[in-house]
Amino acid sequence: MIHVENLTKEYDPPTSKGRPILAANGLNLDIPAGEIFGMVGPNGAGKTTTLKMICGLSLPTAGRVTVNGIDVERRPEEAQRFIGYLGDFFSLYDDLKVWEYLDYFARAYRMDQSAIPARIQSVIQTMGLEPKRDAMIGGLSRGMKQRLGIGRAIIHDPQLLVLDEPAAGLDPKARVDLRELLRELNRSGKTILITSHILSDLEDICSSIGLIEKGRLLRVGRLEDVMREGKAARKFRLRLAAPGFALDAWLAARGGVGDVKTEAQATEFVFGGTDAALAELVRDLVTAGAPVCRVEEITETLEQFYSRVSSGEVM
Repeated sequence: MIHVENLTKEYDPPTSKGRPILAANGLNLDIPAGEIFGMVGPNGAGKTTTLKMICGLSLPTAGRVTVNGIDVERRPEEAQRFIGYLGDFFSLYDDLKVWEYLDYFARAYRMDQSAIPARIQSVIQTMGLEPKRDAMIGGLSRGMKQRLGIGRAIIHDPQLLVLDEPAAGLDPKARVDLRELLRELNRSGKTILITSHILSDLEDICSSIGLIEKGRLLRVGRLEDVMREGKAARKFRLRLAAPGFALDAWLAARGGVGDVKTEAQATEFVFGGTDAALAELVRDLVTAGAPVCRVEEITETLEQFYSRVSSGEVM
């Protein structure tokens, strides 16, 4: 669905003293149809610039982008039929009703006028905006405005939906609702490219991710593959039902165990063995008299993994 080849964007602000700033530095990326692809990175990493070039809203200094096989720079109007874009800051007209706003953009996309009323109704239903159909936009909540913004982006039924920080400013419930909405849109066949500073939101819905910093993609791939590739040694948490057993010393004497840390009745440790070896370790521990009541693997979050990658801990 998206092919990015050697994509580069240079800026030359007055304070750069002749040195251009690379907002995108030779990016190469392929996103298959049907993916929910999350682009992760801090402010200034190049996320928004990259999204705008993919959508044809900003021209690259070098490189090319195709969407559904169409060169976005050379054939922009044709490419726009396949793209729905919602920026991190988008305009809403407070003195329009919800349906009027969607009608305005349907006409802007040059949709068949006879098909517009049915499409508006379909989008309103998909977005969960039925109770607000005739409401003035100025009176909508932040969450409803975000739904309307996404509704505007999909009014022409594009195959690709590009969202820049759609969860920004939403309360926890609205973020949960947004995640389910995006899953529903993806199930209906839409490819979704999304950025967010709330990495847990991306972790919950994305099938693939790209870690970007200073205009460079540090990691790209299926979420589970990227996390597995740079994963540190497996870490476990073991909890005892009662105090009194010298667990630290017992673990320290075992092979393959390291970095033992105990707090209260819970002990964390790194283990380099297989699942079978772990089962043997727990069996021997119980045989030695330890009142083991829980053993669990500590899984690394996307936020923790990104922090290790950006700090250079993961190469």
